[in-house]
Amino acid sequence: MKFAIIGGTGVTDSTFIGNQENISVDTPFGTVELLKGDRGNNQVYFLERHTKGHKLTPSQVNYKGNMYALKKIGIDFAVATTAVGGVQNCKNGDFVILDQFIDFTKNRDCTYFGEKGSGVVHMDMSEPYCSTLRKALKKSMINCGVGFVDKGTYVCTEGPRFETPAEIKMVKIIGGDVVGMTNVPEVVLARELGLHYATISLVTNNAAGLSEGSLSHQEVLENMAAMAGSLRKVLLDLIDNGEFEIICNCKNSLAELNII
Repeated sequence: MKFAIIGGTGVTDSTFIGNQENISVDTPFGTVELLKGDRGNNQVYFLERHTKGHKLTPSQVNYKGNMYALKKIGIDFAVATTAVGGVQNCKNGDFVILDQFIDFTKNRDCTYFGEKGSGVVHMDMSEPYCSTLRKALKKSMINCGVGFVDKGTYVCTEGPRFETPAEIKMVKIIGGDVVGMTNVPEVVLARELGLHYATISLVTNNAAGLSEGSLSHQEVLENMAAMAGSLRKVLLDLIDNGEFEIICNCKNSLAELNII
């Protein structure tokens, strides 16, 4: 199988990949750089969402190019990671396997529809994240003895600033569990391309107004580092031992989109 790991803030460890080589994938949305390697009989591709050195803000990330590249090279399963602030139904240090999102971004290109005359299509988003991959991730979490929250709603804000306490109060009222800046439009584009895509959110801090002090990017990095070992175990178990009985309808989303 071909796996893709999408590394978010603080997720840069690719040492579990053997025979590494840097590759470039040309797309209509620019060139995407990936690390290609293998583990056992599986191919593994590592993609740093913000590019090497974390150079891009959440709004500057080339989401369309990244997802297009994964589709072009024939990825079977893509696991994204995101650092998030906890709002409710989770605590610092938790891994949350997302099942829903709410979009509060403002300035992002969120769809492939319209490219190459594909026209207007209203994509069903009842199940934004792949249920096949989510099930496999849950089993790997259990196998590794890693505590996790088996579902959660991600609220995506524009960034790069952190949210205000008033905004977090609103997020809680509307049912958001975690808040971050990068999962949209990534999840939408993956869905449009029919990718088996799921996200593990790592709760690195309490959101604004729920924490004891002010928020900092350094705090996020430090807490991500503390969770890195458990994340690595889960990803290795998924790649080495994952069972992927298809129970999702991800591939059905390709019916009306033909840009690849």
